[in-house]
Amino acid sequence: MRTGKGMTRLGVAAALAACVLVGGGAAQASTTAPTVGDGYANNTHAVWCIQESLNYFSRNAAGQYPQVPIVSEDGVWGPATKAAVIAFQKNIDGLTPDGYVGPHTGYDLMYYGDPYYMGTINSPGYCYQYVPTNR
Repeated sequence: MRTGKGMTRLGVAAALAACVLVGGGAAQASTTAPTVGDGYANNTHAVWCIQESLNYFSRNAAGQYPQVPIVSEDGVWGPATKAAVIAFQKNIDGLTPDGYVGPHTGYDLMYYGDPYYMGTINSPGYCYQYVPTNR
């Protein structure tokens, strides 16, 4: 049987282990999730996560960046979603505005997206497994 002090140490150790397993950073996603865009076998969940993140960015960055158009969150990759990705890419330093969501764009979408769906440092969100990222 453990004492109160032993249980506290066990709880702290478990919490630290969980932090190490989840990793750091504002938003992390799968480094193995495939690129999303024209010519790719786009996963419906990945496209929805991208659309939701673009809309969140657009609603919450008003006035700071040129407008990223709001898109339907229907999970279907199409011209409107591609145009919104390009507009987002033009706003973020270091991104090439090519309309594809690969690891670099995916990371920034996760970073600027809704923490509820994209996740936080200790709690990966729903979109964790679907959006490609380099971290």
